Amino acid sequence: MTSLLSKLGLGTGHLGFDQPPATRGRPREAEARDVLSIASRSNLGVLEVVRQSATADTHLRAALPQPHTFRMTLTAVRPDRGADLVEAELKAQMLRLGVQRVDTILAPSATDLFSPLGPQMWDRLRAMKDAGLCRKIGVPVYASDDPIGVARRFKPDVMQAPASLLDQRLLLDGSLATLAGMGIEVHLRSIFLNGVLFLPPDRAPNHLKAAAGRITRARRLIAEGKSDPLQAALGFALSRPEASAVLVSVTTVAEMSAVVAAAMSPPPDLDWDEMALDDAEALAWAAA
Repeated sequence: MTSLLSKLGLGTGHLGFDQPPATRGRPREAEARDVLSIASRSNLGVLEVVRQSATADTHLRAALPQPHTFRMTLTAVRPDRGADLVEAELKAQMLRLGVQRVDTILAPSATDLFSPLGPQMWDRLRAMKDAGLCRKIGVPVYASDDPIGVARRFKPDVMQAPASLLDQRLLLDGSLATLAGMGIEVHLRSIFLNGVLFLPPDRAPNHLKAAAGRITRARRLIAEGKSDPLQAALGFALSRPEASAVLVSVTTVAEMSAVVAAAMSPPPDLDWDEMALDDAEALAWAAA
């Protein structure tokens, strides 16, 4: 199971570094430090540092266990004000994090790559890679972005894409298999589809009312298979041969421990095809 855990990655966006200090309970910094410690001891691979404030970067640096083996991913700022600023912001963030190089730098979005200054930003990221500041460069995509077209145009090393047992669009149309066949690392995100699978039907957002019946069916199939939504979601994503990494976000030690325990369990034997949603509007909202 170690190989599956090393395929698992953690995003820092929900660790609370940019939120006001907690007035009761454990301090957020202590909770985040323990979350990261569990992730490190469990040999999680990727650490996606979500772009937040400079203060959040400083708190993250203090919370990171030393030494650690995370492969760190950063995301560039939008290219609107030029490639020089993109590079300067990334170098400043690396300085705040106390690292001289990272594993991957992502463009902010496929849309930004196709903007007027997008190609200059991409060329600058390539130059930073050539200079040894990162090993890989990549881009996050949505199903509507034509991921294959983006890959052929920009030839990234990494593409981050939404996929889950409910949102199987890029799996069913072969996009992710094609990307992996091109030698691109595929990092799956939104594997919990914004928590949709964990919500009771009567609490589903309005955007998902039309898909509520299918979501209820998926939950029933999971229960009949003697599994639970967390184990099923992780088992589906981690078992995908197209994926080099599977990204999750947690807020507490309890959630991190639950994710690790579920990832260490054998993937449940379920009919994944029966769980795929076909409501494009619901999927577009939930995977955002």
